[in-house]
Amino acid sequence: MIDVKGIQNLIPHRYPFLMVDRIIKLEPNIEAVGIKNVTINEPFFQGHFPGNPIMPGVLVVEALAQVAGVLAFGSGVKGSAVYFMSIEKSKFRKPVVPGDQLRLEVKVLQQRGNVWRFSGIGTVDDKVATESEFTAMVVTDAKEQR
Repeated sequence: MIDVKGIQNLIPHRYPFLMVDRIIKLEPNIEAVGIKNVTINEPFFQGHFPGNPIMPGVLVVEALAQVAGVLAFGSGVKGSAVYFMSIEKSKFRKPVVPGDQLRLEVKVLQQRGNVWRFSGIGTVDDKVATESEFTAMVVTDAKEQR
């Protein structure tokens, strides 16, 4: 298991944009499983939507991507950040709301050099909330990529 401090040692994200609380499974170059405990204190719930708080789907996909970043760096890849290149086949099947524990399962579909392709599934209570495929690039100096 990797706790939040270990996650922060692997990926550059910090509050309020760190979307993963712990990694419960990491098989280098194969798959990783993370957990996000969704609380009403998340800053995005103030506006999405007042009186009916729902975690934005794009942030669920971001959480999957952060688990993918932990998977890449936990596989020994050297770099300072992981950037999206494409997001495909995203489906949102169930809203994620305060009180949910979001399980984030990410698998490597392909890896060539610094480009990785992943599939991810986010579940709540064993029900699929979100699924997506995405491609990302590991960069060695994030400042040079801007």
